[in-house]
Amino acid sequence: MASRPRDLADRMARRHKPADGFLRETFILPREEARERARAFLTRYPKAGYMSGVESWRELPGGEIEFTMRRLPSAD
Repeated sequence: MASRPRDLADRMARRHKPADGFLRETFILPREEARERARAFLTRYPKAGYMSGVESWRELPGGEIEFTMRRLPSAD
């Protein structure tokens, strides 16, 4: 059991999500730049070949958008 907050933080940092094969990139950008970045990502890595897409997104205070794009590392 964790005796200090730091112990808990260290234990949680060692956890790894199961490897699902996807590569992820997270961005924090103003709304219009976020749209442009997502479009460029999907143009570069089309869904048909890379199973790419927006995994999650949220609006931050101040109007910025935090979003995570995911894709497979290569297309066959």
